[in-house]
Amino acid sequence: MNVAGHPGLRAAAFLYGSVQATTTPGHPAGCLGVQGSLAAGEAGRSARDTLAAWRDNGIWLLRERFQRAVDEGDLPAGTDPGLLARYLMAVANGIAVQAAGGATRDDLHKVADMALRHWPPA
Repeated sequence: MNVAGHPGLRAAAFLYGSVQATTTPGHPAGCLGVQGSLAAGEAGRSARDTLAAWRDNGIWLLRERFQRAVDEGDLPAGTDPGLLARYLMAVANGIAVQAAGGATRDDLHKVADMALRHWPPA
């Protein structure tokens, strides 16, 4: 097993990176890709659709990586890579929303820790 490429370590880096990116002092809290145009109505449809496609592409990339991990035995054979990708992205998006609402970095690290406790074993 390639530990550096292990999907659990990649998931941790992804979530902790989300916390870092959305809570860095001097930078806007949250994430434009998550919050931008979500409530813009018909006038913001183009931006909303573009951002939705961007988010969907992120899920697709994670799904592809997790499928490879299943194929290589780094994730259990019964793992659904698409569901796992959507779960990880939902947690990361929630981290962005919580950061925009004022959650602390420490609080969001605890959220990431909890999500990773439910990660499928290798």
